[in-house]
Amino acid sequence: MSVFITSITSLIALAFAIALVDQWRVRRQTFQLAWAVGMLFFGIASGCEAIAAANGWNELLYRTWYLTGAVWTAGWLGLGTAFLLGRTRFGYAFAFCLLLAGLFTFLTQRRYNYEGAGSAPILYFIAAGVLALAVAVETYFQGNRWPRIAALAVVGASVLSVGLMLTTTLAAPGWKVDPATNAPVADLLPGTLRLLTPFLNITGGLALAFGAVFSAYVFMPKRRILDYSLDPNQPGDQFLFNLAISPVAITVNFVASLPRALRALLAGRLHSRVPATILIAIGAFLASSGDILARFGVTEFFLLGKLVAVVFLFVGFLVSVEAFSEWRVPFTRIVLLRRRAEPAPAGESQPGA
Repeated sequence: MSVFITSITSLIALAFAIALVDQWRVRRQTFQLAWAVGMLFFGIASGCEAIAAANGWNELLYRTWYLTGAVWTAGWLGLGTAFLLGRTRFGYAFAFCLLLAGLFTFLTQRRYNYEGAGSAPILYFIAAGVLALAVAVETYFQGNRWPRIAALAVVGASVLSVGLMLTTTLAAPGWKVDPATNAPVADLLPGTLRLLTPFLNITGGLALAFGAVFSAYVFMPKRRILDYSLDPNQPGDQFLFNLAISPVAITVNFVASLPRALRALLAGRLHSRVPATILIAIGAFLASSGDILARFGVTEFFLLGKLVAVVFLFVGFLVSVEAFSEWRVPFTRIVLLRRRAEPAPAGESQPGA
């Protein structure tokens, strides 16, 4: 059963990555390329699990699985969301994700005391804080370059993980699994490398999930119960107050707007990004939570959770016109379905305003 589940998961993720690369080839949108890279890593990690389930683990599979699945996947998917929403004030949310990831990474070491971590926890926390501040400042001045700072965080952490993995010697037999579930665990790896998992998983997973909810909110018919503004031209104290209440305001307004969104959906007038991003948010939560739980030894739902997550992600991206304006045979001109034109964001002159 585990061979079947992991094989199906890998095939879906790899097919998804190929479709995204094909869309990027035509439209040249950076978010499509970042998502494609993330799904490629997802597919490779699941493929490692499928091979291991059939033939057993070895050191190369174990190392490849950890880098692609435990470290890289969520970070690159979240980076795609950053580029998708690069012209909005979602940068504040991404900065919060970075800061939270740095804090959680630091606290993880305090809780589990990974061997070989050294000064990595405080260095990762400082790096996250500096990058979060840079993203927030760039967003405040209405610059569109904050996704490049996000890319610096994700690409930098990815490169660092490769260097750490190449210089790590694993104790025999070179891999370790949970004896009850046979799911791989990271116990053989040094703390410097293990701490990159919460750093990238929390940053990317939360960015993907928050970005999905943010997009749904922007594009759904809205009922504003709590008003707020992130206009940088307002007085500083007023801006900070609005920034502080914005998560609460968006949540309250999002819930209050659901009945209107449902009516628009039934009438065929709802922007595709709304249902698409809700599906993506569910998939992101399942994927990130499964990986994080596995890193802490909770592996019972690891394989099935990844399959369900990739299905939600795939369906969500297929529904979204931003990712797929048309469905066609990859790398050909054979169009299977063209998508309808989409309405403008409902009642929102400036996303995130």
